[in-house]
Amino acid sequence: SALFKRSPSIKMTNNRPSSDMAAFREKLKESKHLVVLTGAGVSAESGVPTFRGAGGYWRTYQAMDLATPEAFHSNPSLVWEFYHYRREVMGSKNPNPAHQAIAQCEQWMKKENKRVVVITQNIDELHTRAGTQNLLELHGNLFKTRCLKCGNIEVNRDSPICEALRGKGAPEPDSKGANIPRENLPRCKKPGCGGLLRPHVIWFGESLEERVLDAAFQELDDCDLCLVVGTSSIVYPAAMFAPQVAARGVPVAEFNLETTPATQQLGGHGFFFSGPCGSTIPEALKPF
Repeated sequence: SALFKRSPSIKMTNNRPSSDMAAFREKLKESKHLVVLTGAGVSAESGVPTFRGAGGYWRTYQAMDLATPEAFHSNPSLVWEFYHYRREVMGSKNPNPAHQAIAQCEQWMKKENKRVVVITQNIDELHTRAGTQNLLELHGNLFKTRCLKCGNIEVNRDSPICEALRGKGAPEPDSKGANIPRENLPRCKKPGCGGLLRPHVIWFGESLEERVLDAAFQELDDCDLCLVVGTSSIVYPAAMFAPQVAARGVPVAEFNLETTPATQQLGGHGFFFSGPCGSTIPEALKPF
């Protein structure tokens, strides 16, 4: 995709984005190819812990301490406890009105032969559970594993994922690590393998899957309207997505609690709607 490989220099603009919902709805009505970029803010409104920012701790760790290849190499038991906790906690979390409105928008636009694609930084499957079908998961999926020996990737919703993790993963700061021996951690079930499994998620310092990234770039090159929902726009390469769509004159609408580094780059044809996604998105995406 020529546009994104070129990375045009993005001009800062003084034109402030608009917060005129009626004007946004006109753009939505005209749209034939909508891309929705979502981040942690959408999950946070479902009560999903994001382990970032103030209060975002699991025990005494933030995500950046544990979501790395180095952490897994040195203490796979601790990292698996962290992901076991994150998997188990999802049993009590549900899609919120923003997830549902995005999925419903895909349905009603599809009936009019229009395309909606969700590109998410979230790994919690709440978009899928809400009914979203065209989904690109940039950072992988909490309920998939990858074998470090044979490379096999598969969906795994076992609870617990292995017997040794049953009852482990308590998030309180004074919880002690379980120190589970490697051989008792999640292992590959393919005949003759038995390799150590890791969560199939993108960790800090790892590259995004090329296939997923290429597909995302293609959608962003082709869309005629782009929504940025609940993402801080600071994690690359996702941070470049909205400004580069705006740079080719396509309207970008940001839905966030506060402005982000991307907001100033949306230009005169951009929109910014402040507030919880669960109240702004259903209003913005309701059927005509």
